[in-house]
Amino acid sequence: MRHRVKTKSFHRPKEQREHLFVNLACALIENGRIQTTEAKAKALRPFIEKLITLAKKQTVHSRRLINSRLKHHKSAADKLFKELAPLYENRNGGYTRIYKLDKRRRGDDAELAIIELVDYPFED
Repeated sequence: MRHRVKTKSFHRPKEQREHLFVNLACALIENGRIQTTEAKAKALRPFIEKLITLAKKQTVHSRRLINSRLKHHKSAADKLFKELAPLYENRNGGYTRIYKLDKRRRGDDAELAIIELVDYPFED
């Protein structure tokens, strides 16, 4: 039974699942947009939104919490505080957007999606 289970396990142990989310979050922070499976994008959304909300506080405590949650990916944490937090200063939530793609992954036929940061200044 699934009582009180919030996230999907992705058939991985807890440590692997945590590192998966950390790596996806760091890639999203660095690039602003990533392509992944729909299930991973939906599971990543609450993780990244909580990080951005923490970064908006700009305190030592929030910096330490983000460093511990990002497993000391210093470049992603710095970009989160210096670039993304001021960008979303007046926004109360909804920092990410998920687009479902019509194509599927060739190996396992998984549904693909793009997750991106809203109002991110992409270099076109």
